[in-house]
Amino acid sequence: MGIRIVPKEELGQERLKEKGIGFIPPVLFPNLKSLYQRRAERLKELGAGEHPFADYLNFAAEVATAQHNAQHDNPLEVDMVSILERTTSPLDAKTFPRTTHWHKLLTAIIAELMPVVPESVRPALENLNKASETELEGMATALLNEEFEKVPADKSMFIWAALSVYWAQMAANIPGKARAEHGDHRHFCPVCNSMPVSSIVQIGTSQGLRYLHCNLCETEWHMVRVKCSNCEQTGKLNYWSLDDENAAVKAESCGDCGSYLKILYQEKEAKVEAVADDLASIILDARMEEEGFARSSINPFLFPGEK
Repeated sequence: MGIRIVPKEELGQERLKEKGIGFIPPVLFPNLKSLYQRRAERLKELGAGEHPFADYLNFAAEVATAQHNAQHDNPLEVDMVSILERTTSPLDAKTFPRTTHWHKLLTAIIAELMPVVPESVRPALENLNKASETELEGMATALLNEEFEKVPADKSMFIWAALSVYWAQMAANIPGKARAEHGDHRHFCPVCNSMPVSSIVQIGTSQGLRYLHCNLCETEWHMVRVKCSNCEQTGKLNYWSLDDENAAVKAESCGDCGSYLKILYQEKEAKVEAVADDLASIILDARMEEEGFARSSINPFLFPGEK
């Protein structure tokens, strides 16, 4: 797993491959012009009507809108080429030497949210605003190392929201001549080594292809269908839904490793969004837990709480 700068002599070969029949882009980097805005719109759409978690979906939409505005108002100023040349895994969430840019993003997100969030949420935002750099970095390190129990549940979502924008800005600024490459662990993002939130079977130029969507840097990477995204076995897969076999959101379970991951079908519903539709189908998660399967991913709006 990693990112490398493609040598000039290979660029021509890359272009030829792109024109060839059956070429599959291994990685799709985030488009920040529309990503968070589209997520917010989808969350609001899903939160309309009689959804049992409508209030929370609309709250999540406010967070996504705040992320959109924060990334627009706080552009990343960094030489990505020099970063990519440091190591084969330069943006690894657990080892990357963060700058304080994500603190600016967090401050901006908090400022956007304070006037619109419920009164019960404001104390958490105020406490984060008062937190020292050492406290913020400690909580960020714990989250990025998947030690979720070390961070108060009322703060983890907002810290991750800022970290996610930070990593997404870096991923979106990866030069065109850079290429993400997989190693032995395809379950993890080839850009930042974080886990996916869900997978999407796409339409358009990538019709029928499945991509896993990173819950941190928002990158998507290709994963063949009918294969467990967690252990890569194929023999004991089953597909579950709350509606019928034509449902746009299903859970792909694996009897070999006992895990599951949501799979969203754009051909069934063109507006499905990796984070929004995963969050809105939380009842399906409860069903999968009842069936004895463990989720192999984490939604940025559903972090495990402190113990």
